[in-house]
Amino acid sequence: MEIRPEQPGDIEAIRHITKMAFAAVEHSSQTEAEIVDALRSAGVLAISLVAIEKRDVVGHIAFSPVTIDGKDIGWYGLGPLSVTPDRQKQGIGGALVREGLSRLAKMNAKGCVVLGDPGYYKRLGFDNDRSLVLDGVPAEYFMRLVLNGSAVPSGHVDYHAGFNAT
Repeated sequence: MEIRPEQPGDIEAIRHITKMAFAAVEHSSQTEAEIVDALRSAGVLAISLVAIEKRDVVGHIAFSPVTIDGKDIGWYGLGPLSVTPDRQKQGIGGALVREGLSRLAKMNAKGCVVLGDPGYYKRLGFDNDRSLVLDGVPAEYFMRLVLNGSAVPSGHVDYHAGFNAT
């Protein structure tokens, strides 16, 4: 498997995989593909990686800046993360997360937040921190990972407006 930055020719495959990956997810808004498109259109996809096997895109991950109490302090949000349904639970998602976090760290990002399954993301180094709040979300599903430095901010986290895509 190869992990590389997305290319223009990957966009349709990313859209398709994202729709398939979230189709059966109970708490999904079913707008994840539109979110990726909106982030790309706004120019805020700080990192957008694809996993390739036999020349096919089998996974995608996006990272975009977040604000904390309205300020950009070098933190990013992970998501959406998508793996084609027939390839889930085979390590592709984890490989995408690890590679994306490594690239964020090299960009001197201070940290990363994620909204997702704690059982999954805690295995990848994320942890809950009640001092970081995403409005309307149970605290156990919102996690953070410090990448550079030791300071952990506190406050309300906001994702880019692209996450409001409909």
